[in-house]
Amino acid sequence: MKVLSQTVGAFQENAYLVIDEATNEAVFIDPGAEPEVLVELVRKSGADLRAIWLTHAHLDHVGGIVGVRRVWKVPVHMHTADRPVLERAPVAAAMYGIPFEVPDAPDVMIEDGQRLVVGTLAFDVVHTPGHAPGHVVFRHGTTVFGGDLLFAGSIGRTDLPYADPAAMERSLEKIAQLDDNLKAVDVALTADEMKALDEVSKLTVEYPAWMDSLGSDRRPGERRY
Repeated sequence: MKVLSQTVGAFQENAYLVIDEATNEAVFIDPGAEPEVLVELVRKSGADLRAIWLTHAHLDHVGGIVGVRRVWKVPVHMHTADRPVLERAPVAAAMYGIPFEVPDAPDVMIEDGQRLVVGTLAFDVVHTPGHAPGHVVFRHGTTVFGGDLLFAGSIGRTDLPYADPAAMERSLEKIAQLDDNLKAVDVALTADEMKALDEVSKLTVEYPAWMDSLGSDRRPGERRY
């Protein structure tokens, strides 16, 4: 699996182009802004874009959808509980004074425990509400694409419309109890961030051993997992 990351937009959101090297099929996770930059990323990669997957529908994670789909009419996948968040995105963009193209309704509604496939790669959908009601992470083997569940030394905001602090605590505990056999996690979920959960959320969680070996790399670029 090859992962190309690109930081875009006023909120410096990380968009991920995930490529199955066996078939050259790819998905875009959270194409949040600057669609012309994201389109160029796909073109330079030579990948065959097949879908867009959303961890959640805040404006900085969906702002590039229209521009990308103008070039590739691929289906958009989103958790059903984030419909109101998506519908509010234009209002939020106006509040921040950010140009925003309103995407169509998602083509595919996803749920916790569902498995998504691109090429030969399979990803499990893990529902992690709190920052947004339909927030999910995508897990493939040892790699997790975590959206806005966690940030450096902190957690995703829960003071936004439709956020839920109690749900966030449950989601943090759920993620912290992932299989001990995991060896690496995508940049959105680093070891330091995971270990910050006890201090930030006051949870009592026994963290899996794989966190001790994790590093943090938030630079745009190419990685393989």
